Amino acid sequence: QVQLVESGGGLVQAGGSLRLSCAASGRAFSGFAMGWFRQAPGKERQFVAAISRSGGATGFADSVKGRFTIARENAKNTAYLQMNSLKPEDTAVYYCAVGTAMSQVRTDYNYWGQGTQVTVSS
Repeated sequence: QVQLVESGGGLVQAGGSLRLSCAASGRAFSGFAMGWFRQAPGKERQFVAAISRSGGATGFADSVKGRFTIARENAKNTAYLQMNSLKPEDTAVYYCAVGTAMSQVRTDYNYWGQGTQVTVSS
């Protein structure tokens, strides 16, 4: 069992930045790949970014490439999503999740956090 807690969300103006954190507890965080997803009102949860267990490989949705970065500190059981040049369309609840392999597919992740709200004003 893994427990995940996201933090760092908030209200920001377009063009601004936020850094989300995902703190893990329970089973060894380093044994899991990790992903960030987001869900806007009335829309399905969509892939944002993922990172491998070691942190050596990353992947991003086309909509965030060049603006978002993902990182992890296994010694601190924490992962991060740095979001720059934010746009109103980035507004959503952001979720972190862990799974056995890095993937863009929501159902490949076994454990999920409760989410943190990100709102970008125009």
